[in-house]
Amino acid sequence: MRIHLTSVHVDDQDKALAFYTDVLGFVKKSDVPLGEFAWLTVVSPENPDGTELLLEPDQHPAAQAYKSGLIADGIPAASFAVDDVQAEFERLQALGVVFTQEPLTMGPVTTAVFDDTCGNLIQIVAQD
Repeated sequence: MRIHLTSVHVDDQDKALAFYTDVLGFVKKSDVPLGEFAWLTVVSPENPDGTELLLEPDQHPAAQAYKSGLIADGIPAASFAVDDVQAEFERLQALGVVFTQEPLTMGPVTTAVFDDTCGNLIQIVAQD
């Protein structure tokens, strides 16, 4: 068994697609119109057949409450692996990404947390 798909609830799919592709560097995998919204996924360019991230609309009240609760408590909605947290922190900061936690080393891992502009905190992590 392996993870095929996971999702992050976003307040605007077009804005999310731009951020996740143009800023973070993911590539669009699926874009299937479904009325007002779309089945919209992105993947890592390093593994185009790997786990997809669904940019899921947050229109359902439960999704909005979930996101608000995570934000209020400073909990990331997702965690993405990177090779070098400090280098990625600097690259993203130069692109205007706002971090709520600068790189922090905790034993064998280093993490940082940023705002994805779509209502989520996202963690980047690297194992030393």
